[in-house]
Amino acid sequence: MMKKNEILVTYGTDYVNMTEELLREAGLAELIGDRNRRIGIKPNLVAPVLAAEGGTTHPEVVEGLIRYLQANGFQDLTIMEGSWVGDKTEESFEVCGYNELAEKYQVKLIDAQKEPAVTMDCGGLELHICRCATEVDYMINVPVMKGHCQTKITCALKNMKGMLPNSEKRRFHAMGLHDPIGHLALGISQNFILVDSICGDLCFEDGGNPSKMDRIFACLDPVLCDSYVCRLLEYDTKEVPYIGIAERMGAGSTDLTQARILELHAPLHKREEARPDKERMVRLAELAEDVDSCSACYGYLIPALNMLEQDGLLKDFKEKICIGQGYRGKSGNLGVGNCTKAFTHSLKGCPPTEIEMYEFLKAYIKETGRREG
Repeated sequence: MMKKNEILVTYGTDYVNMTEELLREAGLAELIGDRNRRIGIKPNLVAPVLAAEGGTTHPEVVEGLIRYLQANGFQDLTIMEGSWVGDKTEESFEVCGYNELAEKYQVKLIDAQKEPAVTMDCGGLELHICRCATEVDYMINVPVMKGHCQTKITCALKNMKGMLPNSEKRRFHAMGLHDPIGHLALGISQNFILVDSICGDLCFEDGGNPSKMDRIFACLDPVLCDSYVCRLLEYDTKEVPYIGIAERMGAGSTDLTQARILELHAPLHKREEARPDKERMVRLAELAEDVDSCSACYGYLIPALNMLEQDGLLKDFKEKICIGQGYRGKSGNLGVGNCTKAFTHSLKGCPPTEIEMYEFLKAYIKETGRREG
């Protein structure tokens, strides 16, 4: 059976079968034990975006997981997820192929956005967690290894944020995001982590710029998992504060020197490890004046700015774009989202979409340029 300091890695393109092989090697059935245990499966369905775009968990990985579990006598399986604020989970289930998957294997689906919340003491911080996450005996986390505009990476630890009601997701951002994510590791136990590292977008959490890696890996320790992701993407774990906070909470270890990384198969093709374009992300982020913005709002702004840069419209644009809950009731010149509705130039929406932000800012830049010209 797999040990807590181990990371099992496999490569390939037959995602269903390679997932089943990985789980056999990990000894997942033996790890779970009692066949009557209630098993929760938590993918990352942040938005209704196809997995090929790099933002959501491939249904083939979850299919391989379900096939393995059912073949080993586990029948009480539930897929549970809550998309980010501004998108509906039921649309993500449909677009991402999970309605079809649930019907095929007779697995329950729970939309966590519609779940009542329970209050839990998570290391001295009270958090409101969707009830479904507290009612399982064994939680299997199936995150996507990808980048994040606000936290640099997202994988095992941050994926549990989908098990929060929307009001709590907003509160996480008002609390600074990292601290509550670290504490959340105590609120929801991750018993097994199966990471979709097939083609994650290494810059934007909702996808659009996938990096083909054809890799899946498994871990038991979410802190070690995210530390490994930091190594792959060339970040120091200190650049992702919630990892260290979770370690101090006792949720796992960041010590990769004690980890055993076991590859079942070599990569299909020799190629350089995919890496995020950090310079571009920093450059775009400098244009945003962010005060406690929600992931969806900020996660749409940065890709919108990326499109504007590709159009050559940001060359001489120096103005800051205000975004976030900290601007509620305040005035200013340029902002996006309902929190900046009192600004002179503001785009409505909670959140406005990536395309809406792009069109709004493009019009503003062109109009400002004409006035200055």
